[in-house]
Amino acid sequence: MADDRPVPLDEYPVHQVPLSMKHMATGDRNAYDRCIFHVLDHEGRALLILGLGVYPNVGVIDAYATLRTGDTLHAVRASDALGEDRMRLEVGPLRIEVEEPLGRLRLVSRDDSLSYDLTWTAGFPALWEPHHLQRRGDRLTLEGRRFVQAGSVEGFVRAGGEEFRVTAGEWTGTRDRSWGVRPIPGEEGGRLAEERPTEGFHWIWCPVRFEDRFLMVIVQEDADGYRTLNDATLVRPGHRDRQLGWPRPEITYRSGTRHPERALVHLGDPRKPQELEVEILTSSPLALGAGYPPADDWQHGTWQGRGWTDRRTYDLTEAHPLAGYGVTDHAARFRLDGRVGHGIFEHGSFGRHDPSGFTDFNSVAP
Repeated sequence: MADDRPVPLDEYPVHQVPLSMKHMATGDRNAYDRCIFHVLDHEGRALLILGLGVYPNVGVIDAYATLRTGDTLHAVRASDALGEDRMRLEVGPLRIEVEEPLGRLRLVSRDDSLSYDLTWTAGFPALWEPHHLQRRGDRLTLEGRRFVQAGSVEGFVRAGGEEFRVTAGEWTGTRDRSWGVRPIPGEEGGRLAEERPTEGFHWIWCPVRFEDRFLMVIVQEDADGYRTLNDATLVRPGHRDRQLGWPRPEITYRSGTRHPERALVHLGDPRKPQELEVEILTSSPLALGAGYPPADDWQHGTWQGRGWTDRRTYDLTEAHPLAGYGVTDHAARFRLDGRVGHGIFEHGSFGRHDPSGFTDFNSVAP
């Protein structure tokens, strides 16, 4: 018999529909609510990526952390049954504490293989990203609401016998919060997948923190270059957000790959056209350790049993074929209008993309 008693979050006036906060307003199994953080030093020595998500209609909560140092990627992942206290953001050794909503968060890992204790402090107001919709035929497969934010980070990170002291002046932190419906493993392909196969997908997600401003650039394109998501917004405290038009990226790929070595993004403000220079510092494929598709050892929202924790170490000098078919997060140094900033150049390009000259899933840069 189902237990329909109120849960702790029902004490608060946050309801959107006449249901307990235990229940989603949708019965879609792919309903999700999660976050991702990026913590990077300004010289490319370390890139920490961590996140936590809940998947209420499959009853799962999970979290992960990966740290790239040199050519080694350390990873810790944890999963458990979703409980009733949604304010408790903790799975196994991984924990997130909201000390001041939209202002200050504490990020903790108590695992011996990868540990950290960090205070993330917002440097700018949170920015809504464009409402994200994707369909396959008539079926809605993804609908996400997201906000992004940049700030400073202080504390420590330890892994592989090495410790990094994280300071506000030498490290940058960005984060993204999203919720809605997003595919998790277990979807049946069926007729729509058979009749509407994906020809190509091209993606850039790029939060950049400068000393006095924050820039967000998003580009999503289909195989023929048709743009389905577009944003270029500059945030300056005390000023109205400034729209920078239709970003036009020029990416220089490593020969024989789709791995970006550098990029130039033309920003279309008609009053003052600008160019965002991107210098890649280090890279971390999200299909390795972080649970993003097409990872073959663990993906978000999958049931692993109660109290599951897994630890991996990846040698990034070895070939990891699946990593090339997933999104990669690149810690980067940016230059814009005489200013130097730091952040993430997240990129994925799969299949055909006519503007880049890629003809199919096997096509690479000359």
